[in-house]
Amino acid sequence: MTPMIDVVFQLLIYFLVTFSTPDVLAHLDISRPAPDKTQPERRTPPKMIRVNIYAEGGREKGFSLNGRTMSRAELSSILNRLASFSRSQTVLITCSGSSAHAKLVDVLDICAESGLNNLSVVSAE
Repeated sequence: MTPMIDVVFQLLIYFLVTFSTPDVLAHLDISRPAPDKTQPERRTPPKMIRVNIYAEGGREKGFSLNGRTMSRAELSSILNRLASFSRSQTVLITCSGSSAHAKLVDVLDICAESGLNNLSVVSAE
């Protein structure tokens, strides 16, 4: 009787270890609806706007926005357009150590005019 109980326990352990439940969700036949073509595509603005201020001998126009060089007027129009999406975006302003203080004040004025008030100013050498 004892050997038979041993064999039953071994078979029980074997079946418990090798048992795998079938993935029910993988075998469901579901058809999802297609996206609605009539709704306009929503474009999300970038999470952080990076503005670099260069010294006079730096990049040719003195400012760059996310790596693209531009003038003060271009910077103003693009920041106004980005602010129309969301005014809670973070603006990281990186100043060159030898840049003019007036350029920083210009960028801060542009941000204030457009309503962007989540600003961080960093000095880079």
